[in-house]
Parts: sequence; C-alpha cells; structure tokens
Amino acid sequence: MNSPVTLRLMQQSRDYARVELAIRFVEANRRRQPELTEVAASVHLSEYHFQRLFRRWAGISPKRFLQFLTKEDAKRRLRESASVLEAALESGLSGSGRLHELLVECEAVTPGEVRRGGEGLEIRYGFHPSPFGECLLASTPRGICALRFVGSAGRTAEFEALAREWPKARWIRDLDRTGALASRAFTGLPHGHRHGLIRLHLHGTNFQIKVWEALLAVPEGSVTTYSALAHAIGHPGAARAVGNATGRNPIALLIPCHRVLRSVGDSTGYRWGGPRKQAILAWEAAHARDRADESAC
Repeated sequence: MNSPVTLRLMQQSRDYARVELAIRFVEANRRRQPELTEVAASVHLSEYHFQRLFRRWAGISPKRFLQFLTKEDAKRRLRESASVLEAALESGLSGSGRLHELLVECEAVTPGEVRRGGEGLEIRYGFHPSPFGECLLASTPRGICALRFVGSAGRTAEFEALAREWPKARWIRDLDRTGALASRAFTGLPHGHRHGLIRLHLHGTNFQIKVWEALLAVPEGSVTTYSALAHAIGHPGAARAVGNATGRNPIALLIPCHRVLRSVGDSTGYRWGGPRKQAILAWEAAHARDRADESAC
C-alpha cells in the first residue's frame, strides 16, 4: 500500500505532464504574455480546472507561478544570486547544501573505484514519481549515485545510460529503498535534523566534483551562470569546462544544475529539457518567496 507521500508524488507527477505542456505554450508565446484563459485552453482545460490542477501540483496559483517564467525575473534573481553564491562559498558551504531544507553531504568515488567500474558494488535502483515527472533513482551503500528524469526515450534507455557509467556493478531493483530516498528528496525535512541528511556518492573527475559542490551553494530561488561558477571555484577562464561539468551532473535537483543559466535571462540548455528547468526554477523561486513573506509576517 502506497504511503500518503508516495500518493501525493504520484498525483504531482501525473499533473506535471499537463503543466509541462502549459509551460511550453508560455515559453513559445512569452513576448506577448498570454492571459491565463489562453494558457488553460492550450492544455484543453477551463480556467477553473486549470487553476485547480496547478494549485494541486505547485501549491501556488498559476498566475504567481507564471510570473517566475519571465526573463526579467531571471535577470533580477541572477543579479541577487551572484554575491550570495560568493558569500556561501567563502563561508565554507561548498561541501554541503540544501534542497527544500534538506541537508546534503557528498562523498566522491575513489580513483581505484573508477578503474574497477563498480566491480563488487551493489547499486539499488527504482523508477518513481516526482513533482517534475518520473525519475530514476539509484543508490550505493554510501549514498545516492544517480537521479535522472525519464525522457521521451523511456525507462529502458535511461537505465541503460546509467548502467554504462558503472559497467561492472550488480544492479538490484529495490523500490522500497529507493522509494524512501525519493520521498525524502522531493519533500524535504526540517533543517537541522541529522536523520534528514541525504548522502550523495559522486562519480566524476576532481574538476567535475568541484563544480557540483559549488552548485550546492547556489541558494534555492536563485540562479547563476557558468562564468560566475568558474570564478567561484578559482578557474575564471574555465566557463566552457564548467558548462560541460554541469551538463554531466549525475544527480538532478539535489545537485541543482537547473540553477545555472548560460547567460543573463537564458534558461535553456538543461539535460532534462527546458520546460522542466523552467518548472523547477519557477517552483523554487515562488516557494522561496512565499517562505520569505511568511517569515516577514
């Protein structure tokens, strides 16, 4: 029997499919800023039913959410985030971060483990619903090693791509284990609870891991650029290499590569699709704003 959290994620995952279509419509018609009635009609819903679906998925109104899909908001958040990222890194936060008040801790794969290709390692995996569509989550005894959104190619293609990164590992389908991790990853826990710690087992080069750790310092509701990240890790001339490392991020959302823009206001270039990136950024920004408003009351 599915838990209430799993049922909620399943409903959000189903809703996301239609929300993504709405985001695609808004993106294609951004310059003329379509009215809510038109957006609802693009996904064959009345304004009333679109409002209900959107609130069920995002917890906020479509109008508020769509505000965060505009270029001007991305520019504003980028201006605000540059100094925040620098301050966070200087404060020693490059090795840990938060997602929805969730603590994250990283451990890298050793060079010897890389050479062995996962030989002798058990990796448990499962496909699960999320607020941003179905995902594939995999975990070793040392932490989550992959979180990937399932694209149009389907489950098999996504799993095979992941398995090639650990060619000699033993793969075990374990929905209980990975389902519990997915629920924690997508719902969050109160900040400071050690039992809420999420451990990541990272497979990458030293440079890639340095970039991924720096991404953890970009606050929820903010964005940065490849150039700013390159400066933050001490390689100001390596924006292209930072972009490549960001694109190789094995753990979507928990390592927030979706918070990187190619340039001011440009939210394209996401491994799991531009509309999904738009959805995640707007979701985070809207909820971060709501929490700030609540704190001010």
